[in-house]
Amino acid sequence: MGKKHKLFKKDFGSIGIGAMIIFISMVLVAGIAASVLVQTANRLEMQAMTTGQETEAEVATGIHVIDVGGYRSGAADIDYLGIMIAPWAGAKEVDLSQTYVEISDTNIKNVLKYQSTEFHGKAEINGDMWDAGFFDGLDGTTFGIIIIEDADNSCNKSTPVINRGDKVVLTCLCGAAGCFGQELAERTDVWGMVQAEDGAAGVFSFRTPSSYTDSVFDLY
Repeated sequence: MGKKHKLFKKDFGSIGIGAMIIFISMVLVAGIAASVLVQTANRLEMQAMTTGQETEAEVATGIHVIDVGGYRSGAADIDYLGIMIAPWAGAKEVDLSQTYVEISDTNIKNVLKYQSTEFHGKAEINGDMWDAGFFDGLDGTTFGIIIIEDADNSCNKSTPVINRGDKVVLTCLCGAAGCFGQELAERTDVWGMVQAEDGAAGVFSFRTPSSYTDSVFDLY
């Protein structure tokens, strides 16, 4: 038989201190782990909220193209285009200064940005939205704005923001200095879209009439 070891009171004290050290270490490790988990959960919650807001903006927001009109301002072919748009029902505000118009006649594709010098309010229409003064400041890279309906005056020259109930016309020039480098001739296929900063684009496509007998045309 092996030699027996006699336990003294001091030995019991050492065992207790060791167990306490181990217990405290376990508590510290558990506390650190819990802190990491809480921080991770907070970050995930914040990321989820941000992602949810961005997703809501993408899904709920969009532009609806109501109508596209064309006009011959004494020219042989169509040289002015007007694209009437409105935000989707329930959509968030749409900033037209951060919106672009993509338009093509199958030969040339242009991207148009907002030109603030061609912003015109309802009072300026005076019964004729095809006034030459609404288009003479445009070129092949820009579009203007004509206000049709804006009850809360959210859409202005410096901050052209549209929201529920608003309707505006985006003006485009199609002549030699315009987006196609020439007027729109008969039987021309045109397609395009109006894309806001967030949400779905408003798309449109049309073919110009087979002959021009009038000055104003409903194209879409």
